[in-house]
Amino acid sequence: MAELLVIRHGQASFGAENYDVLSDLGRQQARAAGQWLRDMGWTPDRVVSGTLNRQIDTVAEMGFAPDREEHAGLNEYDFGSLLSARYGGAVPDLVQGDRKMHFRTLRETVFEWQRDEIAEPYETWGAFVARVEAARAFATDTDAKRVLMVSSGGVIGQLAAASLQAPAEHMMNLNLQIKNASMTRFVFSGSLFSLSEFNATPHYATPDGAKLMSYS
Repeated sequence: MAELLVIRHGQASFGAENYDVLSDLGRQQARAAGQWLRDMGWTPDRVVSGTLNRQIDTVAEMGFAPDREEHAGLNEYDFGSLLSARYGGAVPDLVQGDRKMHFRTLRETVFEWQRDEIAEPYETWGAFVARVEAARAFATDTDAKRVLMVSSGGVIGQLAAASLQAPAEHMMNLNLQIKNASMTRFVFSGSLFSLSEFNATPHYATPDGAKLMSYS
């Protein structure tokens, strides 16, 4: 039985002009995750990330960059474009700048997206599901026994929900729980793909490590 260990990228730059940049905290989180894996003797045989800067830089900070492969199916859904489509291009300032309002509204918007209620989205829900599945198939089509994947919360939520054959809404309920640089583990063999561990942060399990915890 092989393992697929999926890491969410470290904290990005919420509220900044360019979200797709790791914050200083995000870089610390990624380094802590990489160090914990090495301390546990867990070295990946294969490393795959999406093409977003925050994913690529997380792999680099973890210390596994030289062997990294890419698959765009691991990129996050474009929440900015979804919100813009929902509000006709005029997203309220409160939704853009207030964390609680942003994520509450995003949750409602994703549910509408899943029900095909967003007019002319940049990407349909069905297309998102298909590309995540394509990325999963790419990562697990291997003789490697330990595959490390670095992705984002929505993708990880979808991987977990699909593995459990859960209703679509569960993707977003899982998505909003996922901590930065957390670890979600699957086991796979042939057609078998099963969730083993979700949203774990053993690298934060010390008083100093607890200070690294973040969700967005």
